[in-house]
Amino acid sequence: MNKHTTLPNLMQKLVSDEEIQLIAEAVGYRDSSRTFTLRELIHFFLLAAMHQWKSFRHGADVGPLYGLPRFHYSTVSKKAKEVPYDIMKRLLALIISKCNRQTRRSLRFPKPLRVVDSTTVTVGKNRLPWAPYHGERAGVKLHVAYSPESSLPADVVETIGLRHDGPVGEQLTNAQQVLVEDRAYFKIERLDRFVEQHQLFVIRMKDNIELHQKKSLKRLSSTSSSVQADFTCQLGTKQCRSTKRHRVVIFRDANGRDIRVVTNLFHASAETIADMYQQRWTVEVFFRWVKQYLNVPTLFGTTENAVYNQLFAAFIAYVLLRWLYDQTKKQTNVSLSFISFVRRFFSGQLPLDWKSGMAAALFEYAQIYGRRMYNFG
Repeated sequence: MNKHTTLPNLMQKLVSDEEIQLIAEAVGYRDSSRTFTLRELIHFFLLAAMHQWKSFRHGADVGPLYGLPRFHYSTVSKKAKEVPYDIMKRLLALIISKCNRQTRRSLRFPKPLRVVDSTTVTVGKNRLPWAPYHGERAGVKLHVAYSPESSLPADVVETIGLRHDGPVGEQLTNAQQVLVEDRAYFKIERLDRFVEQHQLFVIRMKDNIELHQKKSLKRLSSTSSSVQADFTCQLGTKQCRSTKRHRVVIFRDANGRDIRVVTNLFHASAETIADMYQQRWTVEVFFRWVKQYLNVPTLFGTTENAVYNQLFAAFIAYVLLRWLYDQTKKQTNVSLSFISFVRRFFSGQLPLDWKSGMAAALFEYAQIYGRRMYNFG
């Protein structure tokens, strides 16, 4: 496979021109360019993410080596500025929905988990005057609902860096999944409302929250368990106290710190509740991976469309790579981590067993969904 064009070719096999056209029409965008099309802008940002391009100018210089047409850097800069980023966001959602069909795995929890957290990308304040952050920095924030079962983001909301996580988290709930969140999303009124709405949750409590009328739950003692306490109570002071009784589980993390989480799951063991919350670290790993390997901290443009088009394209690149890894892993018995797979994949050093497994996975996809996968790479 040609390491330079793999991701664009893979996306072209998964998403047709007709589907991209429908997305563009849905947001009211008409692509009139013949020299640098919407599809080519998408490919540009995918390649920029994977090959650590430094700027629009750098991409214009090396783009032809990666299968892109020759263009002046101002052409792609103008295109990135004019294309509504909602197109890239909807394209991400489409690709996630397609890749989710085959990548879900069981974590042995009562319901699928939905881990919610955010990450911030900052630059100098003069670069993004519309997105002030702190001091001499400007920044944008991506709020993500992440699925540990598929190792993929399930939903993304974009805001400026100063936007607080709590209110945005309201857009990322899902009654079919267990919401797993950190202290930034904790609010007593919100927990009572979740109980009424049958939204399952495991949320870390703030350290200063008072516990009222505690009643311990019966449980089997175990010397190997990290759980320190398991009880129900009302939360908060007399001036602001929950109307519902909530379950609180206190467990000790790997560093010996006590973690207090509140939940409305009463039919799961305290150890399962602790394991659910610790799945929250999977989204932290995801953020770290995207920032380290997909060039996210290097923002090319200065407008909302240019910035968010680049960031959503980086997420698309991750989803494509993760899908390809998961599908290939099913076809081989040779163990390879995701990071090792990516490194070897783009250096052309994948083991023969993995190359054969990849070909088998792509053929299987073509058979199931009727998409031709020939000339891949």
